[in-house]
Amino acid sequence: MSRTTATVAASLPDQWEELVTTALLGTDRRTPPDVAPGPQAPSALLDAAAAATVRRRAGLRPARPAERLRPAPEDPRPPLPPAAARRLAALLADRPGASGGGRRGAAPDLMELLPQWLQAANARGYAPPPQALPALLDAARGRTDLRPAALRFAGPRALWLARLNPDWRFALRAAPGGGPSAPDLRDPGGIRRLWQEGLFAERVTLLTALRSRDAAAARALLEETWATERAEDRLMFLDSLRAGLGPDDETFLERALADRSRNVRATAAELLSALPASALAARMAVRAAACVAMDRTQDVPTVVVEAPHECDAAMERDGVVAKAPAGRGERSWWLGQLVEAAPLGTWPGRLGGRTPEEIVALPVADGWQGELHGAWCRAAVRQRDTEWSRALLGEPSAPEAGGPGAVSLAERARLLATLDAGERAAWVAGFIETHGLSEAFQLLGVCAVPWAPPLGRAVVDALNIARDAGSYPWSFSGVMGLAERCLDPSEASRLDALLAIPDEPEDAAPGAGSYWSEAFQRLVTTLRMRGAMLAELAPEEPAP
Repeated sequence: MSRTTATVAASLPDQWEELVTTALLGTDRRTPPDVAPGPQAPSALLDAAAAATVRRRAGLRPARPAERLRPAPEDPRPPLPPAAARRLAALLADRPGASGGGRRGAAPDLMELLPQWLQAANARGYAPPPQALPALLDAARGRTDLRPAALRFAGPRALWLARLNPDWRFALRAAPGGGPSAPDLRDPGGIRRLWQEGLFAERVTLLTALRSRDAAAARALLEETWATERAEDRLMFLDSLRAGLGPDDETFLERALADRSRNVRATAAELLSALPASALAARMAVRAAACVAMDRTQDVPTVVVEAPHECDAAMERDGVVAKAPAGRGERSWWLGQLVEAAPLGTWPGRLGGRTPEEIVALPVADGWQGELHGAWCRAAVRQRDTEWSRALLGEPSAPEAGGPGAVSLAERARLLATLDAGERAAWVAGFIETHGLSEAFQLLGVCAVPWAPPLGRAVVDALNIARDAGSYPWSFSGVMGLAERCLDPSEASRLDALLAIPDEPEDAAPGAGSYWSEAFQRLVTTLRMRGAMLAELAPEEPAP
């Protein structure tokens, strides 16, 4: 380096901006300090800029080296069979935004098959291929309904990856034990530290996980800090007690009835009313029984209702909301809350020793039947009472699709959810045979997958009838989508006869025949693919 360059470099340790300004103006108009004007000035400026650049790039003190990344934990589960691993890659490649995705014509919707694939893989205890984990986490990030099954299948390595990528941090919140400081549930000291010092999401996850393992310990942990928690946090923590709810929770829940937050009080009352032997349930039984009685003076025994005339402080403490929603009368609003919170065992003794089926069949005076039966429906769901659920559902072939007690199909769906899977499927199959598919969509959603044979046959027969009648096909697209996910794959062979384009009646919707043919082709293809998926996940039999 020349003497001039050295002089400039030494005299301009922090004058990078001045060098830039000089270069923009030109050395004819401005020269750097200690540089004489003339033909050597441009070269001197470039030498000074080069020296300053090296100084700027190299003038940092070396930092401490980052801690070496720990290897990912081992996954002890057996690996997927090769065919199943290839299937998983194909399903993940079809996710929204991935190349090749999208549903066209008779092609199956692969992303809609992923939840069932994950369920089957988890049931068999397989571990994912490591190279599939990024796509699996991306899929779970985009669909919250996938997360529980996807994270269970992804296993401990997914949590290891999630700590390295902010886009996957949801896995640390959603997976039990996923938080960076989440302790082993067998470590009392670690549990207590996390409960006292952890973030809200970590504490909710901890309480939920502990509740499923040791309900009493989770409740005791909550009681320790209950008085100091924020109202919105108390509500979320209280909701976790639904898992494993039992008589031992009553004392704590009774204290929560005096909480400052109305929402907390309402949730505590709801949980207590789900315990038929609780003191709150007994108080509600007395109130509800005072409102409902049997009138034996008429030719036909009739239920009479006298709704409450006021909502006193004791009722409000037990969870009754005093202010009725818009469009609801106050007295009917209070009555409904009392009846749905009262134990269903109250009514046989109060109404002449009758069974639930006999009680539901009784006439109700003065137009109170809808309100009374609707409250009994909510009570049956809350108390998981199958006998009352059957009575309120009635026969599926009843002329009125509303049923003897339910006021909506949504309520019937909730009543069905209290029954076992086989009974649910048989009831919905009978409903479809009488009322068709247009009323059955909500009911199909609560049936176990794959659908039992009677239900599957009822759905296929109803679709076939709609097809032959030239019905407007797009109105059945929702049922078709459910059928693709829920029909037993063995039903595929029964559908082959429906693949041809049918003759269209004169009053059919334009293009209905080709739509039906395409929809059935997609249904058959999807069912066969689901059957292949399950076969690929079956454990390989050892060679003889």
